[in-house]
Amino acid sequence: MSLSHTAAEYMLSDALLPDPSSSRAKGLRLELPSDRVLKFVAVGLPLFLVSLAFAREFSAGSQISCFSPSNFTGKQSAYADTACWDSLLHHGFDAEGRAVTKSLWVLKVFPYSLLVVAVLMYLPYLLWRYAAAPTLHSDLLFIIDELDKSYNRSVRLVQHMRKVQQESDDSEQFWEEYERARRERYFEFPLLERYLACKQHSHSLVIIYLLRNLLLLLFLAATCLYLVFLHLNIFFQDEFSCSIKTGLLQAEPHVPQLIPCKLVFFSIFQLISLTVGGVYVLLMPVVIFSALQLCQWDKGLLSVYEMLPAFDLLSRKMLTCPINDLNVILLFLRANISELTSFSRLNAVSALREAAAEKQDIDTVVDFMTLLAGLEATKPKHQACVPPANGEAIGRFLGVSGVEMTSLLSFQRPNCCTPPWG
Repeated sequence: MSLSHTAAEYMLSDALLPDPSSSRAKGLRLELPSDRVLKFVAVGLPLFLVSLAFAREFSAGSQISCFSPSNFTGKQSAYADTACWDSLLHHGFDAEGRAVTKSLWVLKVFPYSLLVVAVLMYLPYLLWRYAAAPTLHSDLLFIIDELDKSYNRSVRLVQHMRKVQQESDDSEQFWEEYERARRERYFEFPLLERYLACKQHSHSLVIIYLLRNLLLLLFLAATCLYLVFLHLNIFFQDEFSCSIKTGLLQAEPHVPQLIPCKLVFFSIFQLISLTVGGVYVLLMPVVIFSALQLCQWDKGLLSVYEMLPAFDLLSRKMLTCPINDLNVILLFLRANISELTSFSRLNAVSALREAAAEKQDIDTVVDFMTLLAGLEATKPKHQACVPPANGEAIGRFLGVSGVEMTSLLSFQRPNCCTPPWG
């Protein structure tokens, strides 16, 4: 076997993708980057702020300070603080002079309400994790494997073409058979293409994804309304009048009916509520943007894979309404592009086709590999030479000089007018 034949075999063997490792299934990302950031902020922020509030409560001690009468002992003052903190009732008078009471008890449970908010924010992600993630994981694993296998089949097809061409006595008949196979779509990959086309008529993933974003948006809006209600009704009242004529002090004649009290933690809770509300307001457009991603197709990935023989999901106008499971899968394929080994190679071939002088020579990855193997992508004609621009472009792709690449592409031709099998 000649050196050129050995070089072509090694080149085509190197073009094959390695078998996928078992870690691929564990490395798949089942959340989009924007959704992961949303979960981290929406769930983590209230938990972080509540932990700070609890830390301050344990370190500072009492959360209330009441101005007891001067004749109170230390124990009586401590009892008054405890009684007012337990009741948290403001005793006042309305415009007509009638006595009214207003409960401030919601301030006591405010940290715990933020814990409930954090749990509510995590519920949409639990829905996605258990209702959609298992199906999405199997879909992604199958599609990624099939895309890589389709690329390998294209390379093996060129290897077989090269072997048949070398063993064929009638080269004209070989190229006629090759052209007929291309016209009759013998090189297509129907399982993958039909599976993707079938996903266009499925809507389970997209419904769960939209439902998750809708629930998250509702919970964000409900939390903001809850904080607005607190500010309008309670969070502007850090001082109140407390009645201590209860319990041990009920029968004491020298005890006043009401004493003024001040909430020590009031400014901290105001800051926490404003921070949570402001961040959640900023998160709502992000949630809406994440849902609106499904209103348009991500055609960049599929357009690259049209370099595979007879893979024309785009050119045959199969992409209709984008709100379906296929569009969701394409978004997650983009997020798992590092697991899709064939994408980078096909993307390079697609860029090379744009840079080639004669674009009609490189329609698929099979055409590219036939050029690299020293075969013509179409039936050879006399006086047909590989343009130097093609040799230089392919050489840049493989990291060799244009002269070396031109020599490799014509290693079977003693001169420019000799066909590649001559």
